[in-house]
Amino acid sequence: MFSTFERIKELAKKQGLSLNQVEEKLGYSKNTLYSLKRQKASAERLKEIADFFNVSMDYLLGRTDNPNIASDKEKFYFEGQEVDVEELASTAMRFNGKPLTDADKKAIQNIIEIYLRKQ
Repeated sequence: MFSTFERIKELAKKQGLSLNQVEEKLGYSKNTLYSLKRQKASAERLKEIADFFNVSMDYLLGRTDNPNIASDKEKFYFEGQEVDVEELASTAMRFNGKPLTDADKKAIQNIIEIYLRKQ
């Protein structure tokens, strides 16, 4: 199970941010996030961090592996930029230039999502 610090570090990396940049954006003093290696964060601080990354507090605490807040659409990032996987899949075409079926587009979307999750 990942610690809260490791989850935050991974979320920052996915968005192309350093921990120092996240601290600046949240208005925290330097090394505030690094201190989470040794001590627990307050509920208020966890909520601020979770809101910043748009993940659930349960995810930050390691109580679930699903970062999504209930009923939120999962966000994907590539090279620090958020990407719309559904839009990417809808622009794909078959080798012969004909449009894809909806099932084909969904299959391509799933492949893209799997790839981005492993980044």
